[in-house]
Amino acid sequence: MKRVEAIIRKSKFNMVQEALHGAGIDFLSYWEVRGQGKVVEERSYHGMLYNTSIIERILISFYCQDQFVDSAIKAILASGHTGEIGDGKIFISDVEKAIKIRTGEEGAPALN
Repeated sequence: MKRVEAIIRKSKFNMVQEALHGAGIDFLSYWEVRGQGKVVEERSYHGMLYNTSIIERILISFYCQDQFVDSAIKAILASGHTGEIGDGKIFISDVEKAIKIRTGEEGAPALN
């Protein structure tokens, strides 16, 4: 089992969500997050300076069986890509154990 986390543009969330559903990922959690990248910029709007180095993104997190990881990654890459700096990142980590609280099922059956 794997845990997949992706930080994506807010404007791409619906497209990524639909693409993941098409890849067999039916449940995910998400949060609105803020972060800071390497590029520090200030922009002027009506005479006021705004710092644009703080960027708003969506953090998506889900757990899946190993066989779904590659298709999920491809779905995120295809639907979240703009080609510009700040498209985001994907992180994958191993899950040692999963237990469904309602039934006590362990392992892959706990994900269903």
